[in-house]
Amino acid sequence: MASRHLARSIALQSLYEWDFYKKIRDLEEILERNILKFGAGFDEEEFVRKLGRGVLKNIEKLDNIIAQSAPERPVPQLSIIDRNLLRLGLFELLYENKEEVPPKVAINEAIELAKNFVGESSGKFINGVLGTVYKELNSK
Repeated sequence: MASRHLARSIALQSLYEWDFYKKIRDLEEILERNILKFGAGFDEEEFVRKLGRGVLKNIEKLDNIIAQSAPERPVPQLSIIDRNLLRLGLFELLYENKEEVPPKVAINEAIELAKNFVGESSGKFINGVLGTVYKELNSK
C-alpha cells in the first residue's frame, strides 16, 4: 500500500472513531495511537496529522458543503464512514495544495477508500458528491 494511501486510511479510521464516540474522545490521541498501530515507521505520519486536523478545523464548512451537494441525504443520517470519507475527500479537494494533491487524485483516493472500507455503492456515492463539488469549483 502506498504511503499516502495508508496515511489517508489511518486518518479515515481515526475520524471514524472520533465521530463514532460522538466527538468526546480527543482526535489528536486517536491519530497518534493509530499512527503507531497501523503506520509505525512510515514516512507520512505528518500527512495523517494534517488530514485529521484539517478536517476537524473545517468540519462545519465541510458538512455544509456535503449538505448542499447531497440534500437528499442529510449529514447526520449518513453512515459514519460515508460522512468521514466525504469530509476527508472534500478537505483534500478544497484545502490541500493542488500541486501536492491534484483534485482528481483527492477524488480517486476517496473513492478507493470507500470501495475498500464499505463497498462499490459507497464509492459511487462518494464519487457523485465529490464530482459535483469539483465541477462547481471549475465552473467559477
